[in-house]
Amino acid sequence: MPAVSFQQVGKTYNGARGSFRALDGVSFDIGEGEFFGLLGPNGAGKTTLISVLAGLTRATEGRVTVMGHDVQADAAAARKALGIVPQELVFDPFFSVRETLRIQSGYFGVKGNDAWIDEVLAELGLADKANANMRQLSGGMKRRVLVAQALVHKPPVIVLDEPTAGVDVELRQTLWAFIGRLNKQGHTVLLTTHYLEEAEALCHRIGMLKQGRLVALERTATLLSATHSTMLRFKTDQALPAALAAQARSTGRIVQLRARDAAEVESFLATLRGAGVGVEDLEIGRADLEDVFVQIMQGRSPVAAPAQGVGASA
Repeated sequence: MPAVSFQQVGKTYNGARGSFRALDGVSFDIGEGEFFGLLGPNGAGKTTLISVLAGLTRATEGRVTVMGHDVQADAAAARKALGIVPQELVFDPFFSVRETLRIQSGYFGVKGNDAWIDEVLAELGLADKANANMRQLSGGMKRRVLVAQALVHKPPVIVLDEPTAGVDVELRQTLWAFIGRLNKQGHTVLLTTHYLEEAEALCHRIGMLKQGRLVALERTATLLSATHSTMLRFKTDQALPAALAAQARSTGRIVQLRARDAAEVESFLATLRGAGVGVEDLEIGRADLEDVFVQIMQGRSPVAAPAQGVGASA
């Protein structure tokens, strides 16, 4: 039995300006104990799919189960099996951190939970904030409390929707160390993130959505091995020649160029020298998950897209 199963899930929103198809026949399974990454550009349908999983949005068609429980027909059991960290900072300003976690435990009928609450607070760096009012916390600390709330009833399935967006490096490291340990203990993790280096490092398998459809579903290692591109990376303060600028991916001073082989790398370097472009920190390496993601979104990846309507398990 998969931990999470999406079966032909579709969602259509109807409004005054017509209908919008947010999800279109999405089908895949997530195995128990798997660390699964759900990637896609803004508007791809990731949050809609998670909202359907959480029971916050009703799918137009299809079926979703969590640990065998249908999210609509058996909503209470399905939600008890889930711990969800939302994107938005949502908190009650009238309670302390410890009171918030005790109340959250009560929602799931968990009593005498102080020992686990203390462990979660310690693991997430919140022990010294246990008696602080939620209003007194910084944005990063509030996000830590959201993670603690999701974990307080020890759910078998943990859903992290952009959990590290806008947070500091310390929280990222603390969070991934704790979540990684829970995953090794058997908890299933579903992660959405725009930090693709996180997904590459953490996820066993990755699904990619584009315009509400599943366009890739593979093990992370398979996705990375499917592209044999060599990446030329360097820093420069100067404008690239037009021939290179058209194919480069630039982030500030950092430039990345995809090359087929060593001969093309030398051709790029010769073009840069000929144009008088000075470079720093030159590196030659393999393509990473960000390169694969861009290729798939542009329809240029050698990885075959999964057939819509056919479930795929771990």
